[in-house]
Amino acid sequence: MTVFSDSAHDMSLVAFTAVATITLLLCVMTGPDRDDLDEFYTGFGSLSPMRNGLAIAGDYISAATVLGTGGIIALAGYDGIVLALSTSLSLMLLMFLLAEPLRNAGRFTMGDALARRMPGRAVRVTACATTLAALLPLMLVQLAGAGDLLAFVLGFTSEGFKTGCVIALGALMISYAAIGGMKGTALIQILKTVTLLGSGLAVALLILHRFDWNPGALASQAARASGAGPAFLHSGLQFAGSANPRLDMISSELTVVLGGACLPHVTMRMYTARSAREVRRSMSWAVSAVGFFVLVMAVVGFGATAFLGRAAVAAADPQGNTAYLLGTRAAFGADVSTAETLLFTTVTTALFLTLLASVAGMILACANSLAHDVFAHRAAPLTGRREMTLARVSALCVGVPAILLATLVQHRNLQPLVTLSFCLGASALAPALVYSLFWRRYTRTGLLWTLLGGTVSCLVLMTGTNLVSGSPTSAFPDQDFNWFPFTTTGIASIPLGFLLGWLGTLASGRRTADTQRRQYEAVESWILAGATRRAPRTEG
Repeated sequence: MTVFSDSAHDMSLVAFTAVATITLLLCVMTGPDRDDLDEFYTGFGSLSPMRNGLAIAGDYISAATVLGTGGIIALAGYDGIVLALSTSLSLMLLMFLLAEPLRNAGRFTMGDALARRMPGRAVRVTACATTLAALLPLMLVQLAGAGDLLAFVLGFTSEGFKTGCVIALGALMISYAAIGGMKGTALIQILKTVTLLGSGLAVALLILHRFDWNPGALASQAARASGAGPAFLHSGLQFAGSANPRLDMISSELTVVLGGACLPHVTMRMYTARSAREVRRSMSWAVSAVGFFVLVMAVVGFGATAFLGRAAVAAADPQGNTAYLLGTRAAFGADVSTAETLLFTTVTTALFLTLLASVAGMILACANSLAHDVFAHRAAPLTGRREMTLARVSALCVGVPAILLATLVQHRNLQPLVTLSFCLGASALAPALVYSLFWRRYTRTGLLWTLLGGTVSCLVLMTGTNLVSGSPTSAFPDQDFNWFPFTTTGIASIPLGFLLGWLGTLASGRRTADTQRRQYEAVESWILAGATRRAPRTEG
């Protein structure tokens, strides 16, 4: 059941090659053809709410989400479904709390939104550093996963082949970001979302058909095949080995809900909407698409366990990253028709597109922040042509080190890197955005303390988690320096991020806080009510 046919290998290879060629051509054709920053950074807001919503969903549904969360569902059952539902809740948080103020406050990057009321180079440089720190770990995971996925699907075991895939696909992803800009990467995200949802729905229906359209029968069989019995359908299996399983689960869910909503490659899509009404409609489409895919992942993940057993899923990959593919293949049964092989090829192509689109969006977010926040806001401002050229060069400067690092870490468990990205989003970016958009007395010192303190606390605490050492599936299985007995840092670093922002504001003194309050009041109507797309601002 876990071995793919030669025809599936051949069709997948042809499909991957065709997708890489076509998407690159689409980027060239739809990319900015003028020296206009709005076109490169936002695509002139030319996407309809539906297309923008699908692009937002595409940015949010990364390869780590599909493969990692699908694996947790297959291995941990109920806990995996709760984690998947948290992703939908995260987008709903973004939709109802942050989306409109972000769109109103910002222009191109998160640095724009933060500098709206606190102009200054220090704010922009720190925002850029935090953006890089939050997205680089996630990029490494996606790039390393690209080599593993292609090797797994195509049947190769050579380490040289995996490394070559990482380098080749990394170069392709850099090209997407540098050539296509926001519109080009959005087009790939839309194509990826439609393909992923369509193929996933077909597989989910095929699995349910084999259980006579009875989800209860699917869940019961998955529980029996899991070896855990009824515990598979109840809370606690994922964190059974933790010293504090209940707190560990709360910490993980809180990290996903707050962190996923505030990662820069997701929030940058808010700036592509033409109006507050359109950003609300875009987010409605995004939430619907992500919620629908959560249901698909639940069915496919349970199907993998029901058909193959939890032990077989873990044997293929200890973290369950291949569960989505295994469940897809097992759903066809022993006799695979040409139509089913074509469907399997579509699923693998959708995952391939997911890897390409996810990393391209992250590279674009980092390159935009580096070019716009660090270099464009110096004493001597850049022209539009030079800034766009710099943004394209920045994509290369971000992508090449990411590729090299991915080739070095691809043989280790990369789950700590995924978790680190979400922890940084929840502990540094979420407090900074909430305070900046809604707290009148928030000061520049408080903002810097939030961003730097939240980032440092995550980096320090992550070294002590059980994902890094202390277990056979950790990044360093032969070492044991597990001094922070949790899977994520959120239970400590999230409160600390908010606390540091409050303390930094107090440390600024009442006079500074009053000055910041007056500055906020001058732009409050623009941020909260969206009176116009271009609000008055003082750049720094």
